[in-house]
Amino acid sequence: MTYQNLILTEEDGILLVTINREKALNALNGQTMRELNHLFAEDAPKRANISGVIITGAGEKSFVAGADIKEFLNLDSKGGGAEMAQFGHDTFFLIERFHKPVIAAVNGFALGGGCELAMACHLRIAGEKARFSQPEVNLGIIPGYGGTQRLIQCIGKTKAMELLMTGDMIGAEEAHNLGLVNHVVPAGEEVAKSKEILQKIASKGPIAIAKVIETVNAYAQHDVDGFAKEVEAFGEVTSTEDFVEGATAFIEKRKADFKNK
Repeated sequence: MTYQNLILTEEDGILLVTINREKALNALNGQTMRELNHLFAEDAPKRANISGVIITGAGEKSFVAGADIKEFLNLDSKGGGAEMAQFGHDTFFLIERFHKPVIAAVNGFALGGGCELAMACHLRIAGEKARFSQPEVNLGIIPGYGGTQRLIQCIGKTKAMELLMTGDMIGAEEAHNLGLVNHVVPAGEEVAKSKEILQKIASKGPIAIAKVIETVNAYAQHDVDGFAKEVEAFGEVTSTEDFVEGATAFIEKRKADFKNK
Protein backbone atom coordinates (compact mmCIF):
# COMPACT_ATOMS: atom_id res chain seq x y z
CA MET A 1 0.00 0.00 0.00
CA THR A 2 1.23 3.49 -0.84
CA TYR A 3 0.66 5.77 2.11
CA GLN A 4 -0.80 9.19 1.32
CA ASN A 5 -1.43 10.48 4.84
CA LEU A 6 1.20 8.65 6.87
CA ILE A 7 4.92 9.37 6.90
CA LEU A 8 7.02 6.44 8.12
CA THR A 9 10.55 6.91 9.41
CA GLU A 10 12.56 4.03 10.84
CA GLU A 11 15.62 4.83 12.92
CA ASP A 12 17.50 2.96 15.66
CA GLY A 13 14.89 0.22 15.69
CA ILE A 14 11.97 2.61 16.22
CA LEU A 15 9.22 3.21 13.67
CA LEU A 16 7.98 6.80 13.77
CA VAL A 17 4.53 7.23 12.22
CA THR A 18 3.48 10.80 11.49
CA ILE A 19 -0.12 11.48 10.55
CA ASN A 20 0.39 14.07 7.84
CA ARG A 21 -2.79 16.11 7.32
CA GLU A 22 -1.60 19.29 8.99
CA LYS A 23 -4.04 21.61 7.19
CA ALA A 24 -6.91 19.45 8.52
CA LEU A 25 -5.28 19.27 11.98
CA ASN A 26 -4.50 15.63 11.12
CA ALA A 27 -8.15 14.61 11.31
CA LEU A 28 -8.82 10.91 10.76
CA ASN A 29 -10.56 10.62 7.41
CA GLY A 30 -11.36 7.28 5.80
CA GLN A 31 -8.11 7.15 3.88
CA THR A 32 -6.04 7.70 7.01
CA MET A 33 -7.95 5.00 8.89
CA ARG A 34 -7.40 2.54 6.04
CA GLU A 35 -3.69 3.36 6.06
CA LEU A 36 -3.44 2.85 9.85
CA ASN A 37 -5.27 -0.45 9.48
CA HIS A 38 -2.90 -1.65 6.77
CA LEU A 39 0.13 -0.44 8.70
CA PHE A 40 -0.65 -2.48 11.80
CA ALA A 41 -2.23 -5.45 10.03
CA GLU A 42 0.31 -5.94 7.23
CA ASP A 43 3.31 -3.63 7.35
CA ALA A 44 4.50 -3.22 10.94
CA PRO A 45 4.25 -6.96 11.84
CA LYS A 46 6.78 -7.70 9.09
CA ARG A 47 9.31 -5.23 10.48
CA ALA A 48 11.05 -7.73 12.73
CA ASN A 49 13.90 -5.32 13.44
CA ILE A 50 11.80 -2.66 15.17
CA SER A 51 11.47 -2.56 18.94
CA GLY A 52 8.52 -0.19 19.06
CA VAL A 53 6.32 2.38 17.32
CA ILE A 54 5.66 6.07 17.95
CA ILE A 55 2.56 7.77 16.53
CA THR A 56 2.46 11.56 16.32
CA GLY A 57 0.87 14.32 14.26
CA ALA A 58 2.39 16.69 11.74
CA GLY A 59 2.95 20.28 12.83
CA GLU A 60 2.82 21.86 16.26
CA LYS A 61 -0.93 22.33 16.76
CA SER A 62 -2.46 18.90 16.61
CA PHE A 63 -1.88 15.23 17.27
CA VAL A 64 -5.24 14.30 15.76
CA ALA A 65 -8.16 16.71 16.05
CA GLY A 66 -10.88 14.11 15.73
CA ALA A 67 -12.42 12.37 12.77
CA ASP A 68 -13.29 14.08 9.50
CA ILE A 69 -16.82 15.30 10.29
CA LYS A 70 -17.58 16.02 6.63
CA GLU A 71 -17.53 12.28 5.99
CA PHE A 72 -20.07 11.72 8.77
CA LEU A 73 -22.70 13.56 6.76
CA ASN A 74 -22.56 10.78 4.19
CA LEU A 75 -23.67 8.19 6.74
CA ASP A 76 -27.29 7.05 6.73
CA SER A 77 -29.56 4.97 8.90
CA LYS A 78 -28.84 1.76 7.00
CA GLY A 79 -25.77 0.72 8.93
CA GLY A 80 -23.23 3.21 7.64
CA GLY A 81 -22.45 4.54 11.09
CA ALA A 82 -22.08 1.10 12.63
CA GLU A 83 -19.85 0.03 9.75
CA MET A 84 -17.58 3.04 10.25
CA ALA A 85 -17.41 2.44 13.99
CA GLN A 86 -16.62 -1.24 13.53
CA PHE A 87 -13.74 -0.48 11.19
CA GLY A 88 -12.45 2.03 13.73
CA HIS A 89 -12.65 -0.60 16.47
CA ASP A 90 -10.89 -3.17 14.30
CA THR A 91 -8.11 -0.71 13.48
CA PHE A 92 -7.54 0.47 17.03
CA PHE A 93 -7.58 -3.11 18.33
CA LEU A 94 -4.72 -3.81 15.92
CA ILE A 95 -2.77 -1.02 17.61
CA GLU A 96 -3.75 -1.98 21.16
CA ARG A 97 -2.87 -5.64 20.56
CA PHE A 98 0.32 -5.02 18.58
CA HIS A 99 3.02 -7.19 20.10
CA LYS A 100 5.53 -4.37 20.42
CA PRO A 101 5.05 -1.16 22.43
CA VAL A 102 3.21 1.68 20.71
CA ILE A 103 3.49 5.19 22.16
CA ALA A 104 1.33 8.18 21.29
CA ALA A 105 3.47 11.34 21.22
CA VAL A 106 0.67 13.87 21.69
CA ASN A 107 1.92 17.19 20.36
CA GLY A 108 -1.31 19.20 20.46
CA PHE A 109 -5.03 18.57 20.16
CA ALA A 110 -6.14 14.98 20.77
CA LEU A 111 -9.86 15.33 20.29
CA GLY A 112 -12.54 12.75 19.56
CA GLY A 113 -10.98 10.11 17.35
CA GLY A 114 -7.57 11.55 18.20
CA CYS A 115 -8.08 10.92 21.90
CA GLU A 116 -9.37 7.45 21.03
CA LEU A 117 -6.26 6.77 18.92
CA ALA A 118 -4.00 7.91 21.75
CA MET A 119 -5.82 5.65 24.21
CA ALA A 120 -5.42 2.67 21.87
CA CYS A 121 -1.65 3.10 22.16
CA HIS A 122 0.09 1.43 25.09
CA LEU A 123 1.59 4.64 26.49
CA ARG A 124 0.93 8.35 26.02
CA ILE A 125 3.48 11.17 26.20
CA ALA A 126 1.91 14.64 26.17
CA GLY A 127 3.51 17.94 25.33
CA GLU A 128 2.60 20.71 27.75
CA LYS A 129 0.30 22.23 25.12
CA ALA A 130 -1.62 18.98 24.52
CA ARG A 131 -5.38 19.06 24.94
CA PHE A 132 -7.72 16.07 25.28
CA SER A 133 -11.46 15.76 24.76
CA GLN A 134 -14.28 13.49 23.67
CA PRO A 135 -16.57 16.23 22.31
CA GLU A 136 -18.89 14.03 20.26
CA VAL A 137 -22.02 14.93 22.26
CA ASN A 138 -21.68 18.46 20.87
CA LEU A 139 -22.57 16.94 17.49
CA GLY A 140 -25.36 14.81 18.87
CA ILE A 141 -23.36 11.58 18.63
CA ILE A 142 -21.08 9.52 20.88
CA PRO A 143 -17.50 8.29 20.51
CA GLY A 144 -17.37 5.45 18.00
CA TYR A 145 -13.77 4.26 18.05
CA GLY A 146 -13.68 2.82 21.57
CA GLY A 147 -13.70 6.06 23.55
CA THR A 148 -16.54 5.14 25.90
CA GLN A 149 -14.66 2.02 26.96
CA ARG A 150 -10.98 3.01 26.98
CA LEU A 151 -11.55 6.31 28.78
CA ILE A 152 -13.06 4.35 31.69
CA GLN A 153 -10.07 2.01 31.66
CA CYS A 154 -7.67 4.97 31.78
CA ILE A 155 -9.31 7.28 34.32
CA GLY A 156 -12.23 5.43 35.91
CA LYS A 157 -15.98 5.54 35.38
CA THR A 158 -16.85 8.64 37.41
CA LYS A 159 -14.59 11.14 35.65
CA ALA A 160 -14.99 9.41 32.30
CA MET A 161 -18.76 9.79 32.53
CA GLU A 162 -18.38 13.52 33.20
CA LEU A 163 -15.99 14.14 30.30
CA LEU A 164 -18.06 12.04 27.89
CA MET A 165 -21.31 13.85 28.76
CA THR A 166 -19.95 17.42 28.97
CA GLY A 167 -17.44 17.18 26.13
CA ASP A 168 -15.08 19.26 28.26
CA MET A 169 -11.47 19.66 27.16
CA ILE A 170 -8.65 19.04 29.62
CA GLY A 171 -5.02 20.08 29.51
CA ALA A 172 -1.89 17.97 29.71
CA GLU A 173 -1.36 18.33 33.46
CA GLU A 174 -4.93 17.36 34.31
CA ALA A 175 -4.69 14.43 31.90
CA HIS A 176 -1.56 13.34 33.72
CA ASN A 177 -3.16 13.72 37.13
CA LEU A 178 -6.12 11.63 35.98
CA GLY A 179 -3.85 8.89 34.64
CA LEU A 180 -4.67 9.48 30.98
CA VAL A 181 -1.04 10.20 30.07
CA ASN A 182 2.23 8.81 31.40
CA HIS A 183 4.42 11.91 31.18
CA VAL A 184 4.12 15.61 30.36
CA VAL A 185 7.12 17.18 28.63
CA PRO A 186 7.94 20.60 27.14
CA ALA A 187 6.34 21.19 23.76
CA GLY A 188 8.40 19.64 20.98
CA GLU A 189 9.99 16.96 23.18
CA GLU A 190 7.20 14.40 22.91
CA VAL A 191 8.94 12.18 20.35
CA ALA A 192 12.31 12.39 22.12
CA LYS A 193 10.75 11.25 25.41
CA SER A 194 8.92 8.47 23.60
CA LYS A 195 12.18 7.27 22.05
CA GLU A 196 13.86 7.34 25.46
CA ILE A 197 11.17 5.07 26.90
CA LEU A 198 11.24 2.70 23.92
CA GLN A 199 15.02 2.40 24.17
CA LYS A 200 14.66 1.39 27.83
CA ILE A 201 11.96 -1.17 26.95
CA ALA A 202 14.14 -2.50 24.11
CA SER A 203 16.74 -3.62 26.67
CA LYS A 204 14.22 -6.01 28.23
CA GLY A 205 13.18 -9.46 27.06
CA PRO A 206 11.13 -8.94 23.87
CA ILE A 207 8.99 -12.04 24.42
CA ALA A 208 8.25 -10.86 27.95
CA ILE A 209 7.25 -7.42 26.66
CA ALA A 210 4.85 -9.00 24.16
CA LYS A 211 3.32 -11.09 26.93
CA VAL A 212 2.93 -8.03 29.18
CA ILE A 213 0.94 -6.35 26.40
CA GLU A 214 -1.15 -9.49 25.88
CA THR A 215 -1.94 -10.09 29.54
CA VAL A 216 -2.66 -6.47 30.43
CA ASN A 217 -5.04 -6.24 27.47
CA ALA A 218 -6.79 -9.36 28.75
CA TYR A 219 -7.99 -7.34 31.75
CA ALA A 220 -10.45 -5.47 29.55
CA GLN A 221 -11.60 -8.43 27.44
CA HIS A 222 -14.89 -9.72 28.83
CA ASP A 223 -14.45 -13.14 27.24
CA VAL A 224 -10.94 -13.73 28.62
CA ASP A 225 -9.90 -14.65 32.16
CA GLY A 226 -6.94 -12.33 32.73
CA PHE A 227 -5.57 -14.37 35.63
CA ALA A 228 -5.70 -17.56 33.58
CA LYS A 229 -4.02 -15.71 30.70
CA GLU A 230 -1.23 -14.66 33.06
CA VAL A 231 -0.66 -18.24 34.22
CA GLU A 232 -0.54 -19.39 30.60
CA ALA A 233 1.83 -16.59 29.57
CA PHE A 234 4.11 -17.14 32.57
CA GLY A 235 4.41 -20.79 31.62
CA GLU A 236 5.29 -19.82 28.07
CA VAL A 237 7.99 -17.31 28.96
CA THR A 238 9.69 -19.61 31.47
CA SER A 239 10.28 -22.10 28.68
CA THR A 240 12.15 -19.61 26.46
CA GLU A 241 15.86 -19.24 25.84
CA ASP A 242 15.51 -15.56 26.77
CA PHE A 243 14.39 -16.51 30.28
CA VAL A 244 17.42 -18.74 30.75
CA GLU A 245 19.66 -15.95 29.48
CA GLY A 246 17.97 -13.33 31.66
CA ALA A 247 18.17 -15.43 34.81
CA THR A 248 21.77 -16.43 34.11
CA ALA A 249 22.77 -12.82 33.44
CA PHE A 250 21.17 -11.76 36.72
CA ILE A 251 23.08 -14.40 38.67
CA GLU A 252 26.32 -13.54 36.88
CA LYS A 253 25.69 -9.79 37.39
CA ARG A 254 25.92 -8.88 33.72
CA LYS A 255 23.64 -7.41 31.09
CA ALA A 256 21.37 -9.96 29.42
CA ASP A 257 21.75 -10.61 25.70
CA PHE A 258 18.21 -11.44 24.64
CA LYS A 259 17.67 -13.21 21.28
CA ASN A 260 13.84 -13.14 21.11
CA LYS A 261 13.80 -16.94 21.36
